[in-house]
Amino acid sequence: MPLPFVEPLMPTLVDKPPEGGDWIHEVKFDGYRSQIIIDEAGTRIFTRNGMDWTAKYPDLVETAKGLVVDSAIIDGEIIVPNEAGLADYAALRKAITRRQHDLYFVAFDLLHLNGHDLRDVPLEHRRELLVGLIPAASRIQFSEALPGEAKAIFHLLDKAGLEGMVSKRRRSKYRSGRSINWLKVNCYTVEEYELLGVEREAGKPAFALMGEIGTRKYVGPAFINSSRAIRERLWKRAQEHAGPPPKGMKRPATQWVKPGIKARVKHLRGEEDLRHASLQDFWDEK
Repeated sequence: MPLPFVEPLMPTLVDKPPEGGDWIHEVKFDGYRSQIIIDEAGTRIFTRNGMDWTAKYPDLVETAKGLVVDSAIIDGEIIVPNEAGLADYAALRKAITRRQHDLYFVAFDLLHLNGHDLRDVPLEHRRELLVGLIPAASRIQFSEALPGEAKAIFHLLDKAGLEGMVSKRRRSKYRSGRSINWLKVNCYTVEEYELLGVEREAGKPAFALMGEIGTRKYVGPAFINSSRAIRERLWKRAQEHAGPPPKGMKRPATQWVKPGIKARVKHLRGEEDLRHASLQDFWDEK
């Protein structure tokens, strides 16, 4: 029987990385969580939701066929590195259809090897087996553990412009679904956007709806958690600059504004649209 897809273990989001020697720390890669399965039925690649995307990754499939194993299930992330060596999420979808040679699979866990289910084996031992399978200078690479103290590692990753960090208990077993044995800490960035409108409903938090500068393409809401003075000034400005909604947008509780108001927004790095975003400041373009 072909090996079945295994629902992945998902890390729990926390505000800061765990301290102590019971953890290993890795880069949180900005790509597509994926699973390589190798057995008598062939070599296949699945998405995090169990969809068979083998046909979308012909180059990576050929690379995986070169691994010296009879059977294996490898957990990892498919990425596209940019010129600085950082994962470029925006380039990933284009690479799948146009530039297969840009795709890499970063392997970080081994769930099955040569007829043996390894999910009850401690993480550090699974990783020892995994690193021994991956050849040098391959499109399949091993996610190395980062040396040093957790706070210092996270600080360096943040400064380097990476998406975040994942911390894993050394002796933990692999269990599908959300787990506190894997913890992720995301890095934030601050960027400028155009204000499209302000959404206010009684008894609910207020949000600034943001768009790309120039195109006004909607990218998501930013929580307005600034001082009361800024919140009141923003609402007054939105009313003074009232305008029609962007084409196709219908949000009844929103005061839409005309072009010309820019805003600074803090949000999670490595996301195509705004996530966990908060408004820092705003100003008139003039």
